[in-house]
Amino acid sequence: MTEALADVAAEVVEKAVSRGAIFADVRVDRYVITYFNVVDGVVKEVVTGIESGASVRVLYRGVWGFSSTTDLSTMGMLKALDYALASARALSSGRGTSYVCLLPSREDYVKAVVKLSVLDVPFESKVRDVMELYKVVSGRTYVKSATVAYMDGAGESLYVSSDFRVIRQEHMISWMSVSITGREGDRRASISDEVGSADGYTLWSRWPQEELGSVLLKKLEGQLRGSAPKKGLFTVVLAPPAVGVLVHEAFGHLCEADLAMSGSVVKNLRGEVIAREFITIVDDPTLPGGFGTIKYDDEGVEARPVYLVKNGVLTDFMVNREYASRLGVEPTGNARASSYRAPPLIRMRNTILEPRDYELDELLEHVKFGYYLVSISGGETGIDGTFHVGLQEVYEIVNGEICEPVRNLSISGNSLDVLRNAEAVGKDFELHYGRCSKGQTVFVSYGGPHVRVSNVFVSAG
Repeated sequence: MTEALADVAAEVVEKAVSRGAIFADVRVDRYVITYFNVVDGVVKEVVTGIESGASVRVLYRGVWGFSSTTDLSTMGMLKALDYALASARALSSGRGTSYVCLLPSREDYVKAVVKLSVLDVPFESKVRDVMELYKVVSGRTYVKSATVAYMDGAGESLYVSSDFRVIRQEHMISWMSVSITGREGDRRASISDEVGSADGYTLWSRWPQEELGSVLLKKLEGQLRGSAPKKGLFTVVLAPPAVGVLVHEAFGHLCEADLAMSGSVVKNLRGEVIAREFITIVDDPTLPGGFGTIKYDDEGVEARPVYLVKNGVLTDFMVNREYASRLGVEPTGNARASSYRAPPLIRMRNTILEPRDYELDELLEHVKFGYYLVSISGGETGIDGTFHVGLQEVYEIVNGEICEPVRNLSISGNSLDVLRNAEAVGKDFELHYGRCSKGQTVFVSYGGPHVRVSNVFVSAG
């Protein structure tokens, strides 16, 4: 992005302050986007092009005003400022209660770490690579439908604020989602998975088509041919993908300050022991290669690791500038927006359970009968800590050995009970890739090691 654009953004925030704003910032995005999917062997929904625009946000008399525009001229961005101020004035009436944490001035330029630029790979090559995966996953008689969606983006963001922060960051990701539906006899099943990369066009070197396809087909076969689960309380061993999703969905959201302070189960538990001493959960933006690996968030704040639980103690919440001011804490760099069209919200980045001491066979050896939970298909969680999730890859554990597949299994309970009932944490670690929705969708990573947990409620469906 040009210096002239940064000068325009600086002029906008200066005018916002001169017109009564306590704080103002401008975000500008410019990305080259490619998206398409393959549905039952046919390429559909092809989208390629440049996505660019800006947002203007103001804090006026305790109320936020926000506007976005695709017109990056001085006139266009000043018009967006007019709309943002007008919306804040209309809502303020002297009753606003929002705050903001001001920061020391800073200017920085963050370059993306790229192994192979997505811009250097022809569209035809991307289609050919995706079709190769489609052929693998659709090449079984029991597969009745398959869809592979692909997206990549490369570009730059600019952030300028009234506390004199000017932050430029380059970004490059590639992402793919696969959904497969199968049928054998009267049994039907569906599975899905996502993979991603934050260093360019490296999906296929990390997940070769034949290898990834075999993993997906194994999941589908297990759901078609597995036995029904038993109902009751069991000891389970969770694989890294399941650990990551549970840490993110069933616990991480509870520690986002806006949800925590609105009444989540952990609201008043900071400083309290809520888990075994070997449980440490961190939202870490510094992990190499994660979708949530960033140096600054979308409020121009330095992104730092946030220890949600450290050695069993609930330690910290994830905050943005506003909640940092409300709670009297340092901002954590957790403000993220899906694009310039949306205001930043408190969001996770790379949320993980830290590894500890055990090999997988040591986690399994004391389980006479239980379940090995590999990956989650979806579910529901509440701010009271309750959750109900379905699994799409599960196996019985019998006398310490992973045995036959199980279909249509779900688990439910309370997030804090799961943390308290954790018995041992493995020494391995995997980081996985996906998306998180909270009014708007952002790319995140999550992960951890294998974990053994007792007294998990298992049922069918």
